[in-house]
Amino acid sequence: MNYQKLDAALATALNDVQNSEEPNLGVFIHTEPILNSAATAVLESLGVSGVSSGKDIFTATLTPNAISQLSEQSWVKYLKRSQQLRLVNKRINIAVLSWVKYSNSSG
Repeated sequence: MNYQKLDAALATALNDVQNSEEPNLGVFIHTEPILNSAATAVLESLGVSGVSSGKDIFTATLTPNAISQLSEQSWVKYLKRSQQLRLVNKRINIAVLSWVKYSNSSG
């Protein structure tokens, strides 16, 4: 595995994985802009969808083994962890906004 091509979040997530054969890590795959047919075949064999020449960023949910394989490819620039965004608790925002409104109007 070429750890120089992994961001810190992905490297940390790889250390925490229990099953290295389960595709459970969302990643952004940053590649060279023009992929040859061999590179396209590698991405497609790993289950990456929407692979076409001219694109240089792909998303996929991969196994740690697939991430290791991709990190060794010369046409892969780097791999970033993709994380699910969470909504901020709306009640906290409303309470803060109410307090700000009250503070500004009282003074």
